[in-house]
Amino acid sequence: MKYLAQLALLALLLFSCSPTDKVPFEDGLEDYPTLKTVLENVDKYQVQIIYTRIERNEHGNALFTNFTVNLDDTRYFYPASTVKLPVALLALEWVEEQNIEGLTAETTMLIDSVRPSQIPAVVDFSSKDSLPSIAHYIKKILLVSDNDAYNRLYELLGQEYINQKLKEKGLEHTIINHRLSYSASPDENRILNTIRFVDSEGIVVLEIPERSTETIYSNVDNPTIGKAYYAGDSLVRQEMDFTFKNKLALSDLHGVVERIIFPMSFVEFDRFTINEDHRNLVLKYMSMLPAESDFPKYPKSEYWDKFSKFYLNGNDKSDFPANLRIFNKTGEAYGHLIDASYYVDFEKGIEFFVSAVIYVNADETLNDDEYEYDEIGFPFFTELGEYLYQLESERKKIIPSDLRKFKFEY
Repeated sequence: MKYLAQLALLALLLFSCSPTDKVPFEDGLEDYPTLKTVLENVDKYQVQIIYTRIERNEHGNALFTNFTVNLDDTRYFYPASTVKLPVALLALEWVEEQNIEGLTAETTMLIDSVRPSQIPAVVDFSSKDSLPSIAHYIKKILLVSDNDAYNRLYELLGQEYINQKLKEKGLEHTIINHRLSYSASPDENRILNTIRFVDSEGIVVLEIPERSTETIYSNVDNPTIGKAYYAGDSLVRQEMDFTFKNKLALSDLHGVVERIIFPMSFVEFDRFTINEDHRNLVLKYMSMLPAESDFPKYPKSEYWDKFSKFYLNGNDKSDFPANLRIFNKTGEAYGHLIDASYYVDFEKGIEFFVSAVIYVNADETLNDDEYEYDEIGFPFFTELGEYLYQLESERKKIIPSDLRKFKFEY
């Protein structure tokens, strides 16, 4: 039944575009020199792009038409911080599954340490009450891509829950198996801290003991990147092994964003099973600017409006355009830049999805901080965003988009 439902949905999508719409990336690239150069050298930059046009049917439901460049689910790239988005969604799904009185995303979550490789978390001075919670960790993940916040949700869920859940949702090119910016062996990453959820009076609502994942989640094709890498101050003259590193194929990442933006465009078992309040919490923080947050309070000098909005030039420190919102998750590591976005212009009624990854590491040495992010990477994303926005501005839609439900009070 699952595949019949998917085929029925696909049949609808085939009719979603007007025959007069321009096919992207075939022409009109003269004003976008970096984008043009990258598209002419897709193997050099290991670039992959997914652009999704959105049409609405008579009921206002979204219909998708995808255009891809060099998309290859089997080609490994390091997903960096993009893995935080599906983990955040699964943390909310986990809360709802527990169905325990007093246990919510806002309930205080205290993480203990019983091994030398573990770090406790019993306070969070960035929150209003100085206490950690799932909801506050998600906020920090989506606003500034906080690594510790991701690690805490990883320690709650564990490898088995995360990977099985994602596979059940049809996201089959993903493996999440480690904390971020955290020194731990593959074995240590399979062991999870003890956790207590307590109410406002300090009464324990739920206590979770230390757990260990028996299944080994690794990249069976043993991917490697580069020709050399630094381990501390030492240069290792061989490829870096990513067997026990996270994997998140671009099509899966793109699908995660689509699922949270338009859950009803997917069959039920492919969606994230979260209620509308939790979905709106995620959408709000995906699109919120750091300066719009009071807890935590982020200085604009360090976290400017566009610093994690690559399609609007992540290096541009000017104010964010009032008519736009971008619901996204980015990643940056080992020469890779990734951004998966739902791009909205409320004034013009424009909406589209775009996800891309690029690898900019000319010397093929990892951890040397010599990446062409500023020379190639960020200009590529900026021009890709401008190019697609221009296409959408010229496109005639059959039914106008109703974007009111994506407007939030920040």
